Amino acid sequence: MEQYNAYSFLLDRTARRVKQYAQYQFNCQQFGITVDQWAILKNLNQHTDLSQKELAEYCGKDQPTLTRIVDLLVSKDLVERRANPTDRRSFVVHLTTAGKRKIETLSGEVNKIRMQAWQNLNEEDFEHLKRILDTIYTNLEIDNGSTGNLR
Repeated sequence: MEQYNAYSFLLDRTARRVKQYAQYQFNCQQFGITVDQWAILKNLNQHTDLSQKELAEYCGKDQPTLTRIVDLLVSKDLVERRANPTDRRSFVVHLTTAGKRKIETLSGEVNKIRMQAWQNLNEEDFEHLKRILDTIYTNLEIDNGSTGNLR
């Protein structure tokens, strides 16, 4: 049982390090946005005009956090809120021309930053890690407010 606690610690520590390293590089290279803001821009580039709820799900953020990040991106003219054509009570978040340019400008550099984590690892390592992480993720799926057996 104790070894699984150690694995959870390693997983959490590594995830934090990946994000810290990326944010450090974003700051050093003066990208003008945060890692979280980048995730929103990339998701909007892949999935045009998402509701804030959909965007929160794609980015793994709660609604209040996502709203704050979107507010910052709006103030930077990288995204805008538009009326939802299928539901007048809500908005969709739309990538602006400046937001598209930001993605084009930074994509190569962001990819280099991401690849730093994969140095000294091969494709087989990646496949094993992906399988393990997907299994952990599936094991912890929340369905109708209940979780799987916690041992």
